[in-house]
Amino acid sequence: MSSFFIDFFRGDIPGFSFIRLQDSATIKDLYKNDFFFLILIGAVLLGLGLGIIFKFKGSTAGTDIIAAIMQKKFGIKPGQAIIVTDIIVIAIAGFIINVKNLSPERPALVLTFYAVFLLFISSKLIDMIIEGLDYARAVYIISDHFDNISEAILNEMGRGATAVKTRGVYGNIEREMLLTVVSLREITKLVDVVRRADRKAFVMIFNVHEVLGEGFRRRI
Repeated sequence: MSSFFIDFFRGDIPGFSFIRLQDSATIKDLYKNDFFFLILIGAVLLGLGLGIIFKFKGSTAGTDIIAAIMQKKFGIKPGQAIIVTDIIVIAIAGFIINVKNLSPERPALVLTFYAVFLLFISSKLIDMIIEGLDYARAVYIISDHFDNISEAILNEMGRGATAVKTRGVYGNIEREMLLTVVSLREITKLVDVVRRADRKAFVMIFNVHEVLGEGFRRRI
């Protein structure tokens, strides 16, 4: 499918020669006057496409197969694995372009830097799509007024909380630590609730990529 649509949008498929996306006024203008932005657009589209493919366990039958193997064998993120494999391809391609002078308009080293930039942006998007954007926060709350705080979380916010028995090493004091998960828009309200109950409370907030359970909608 990837190979087909490359030829399709270039107008190389018989009967679709009128498409030729590369000859459109927009692409020509970007190529001539804003090549960097053209590369950025390509990086975003490439990252989105590969991210969707990887998320649903697919492959384009290219170097992403090596990336998939590296992920399975060594636990390396797909985006990072693609950087490792494709940087070798980019280096070889840049060398060949330079030796054979295949790009008289732009130096081979410039094209190589553009390619590395495209690779970096697309790889970050790949990992972002697979892992998902942070859409929730896990909050740890340590306070002597944990009863008041947990009650406010339940009644005012409609969220659950888990109490974990802890012991502070410095003061050798045993107390309960609260753990709760809230959406991004609720985090400010939660902090206000905690500060209202105990201004000296110790609060730790962590990013959450995925939450499965009541009160949260599962990601696709």
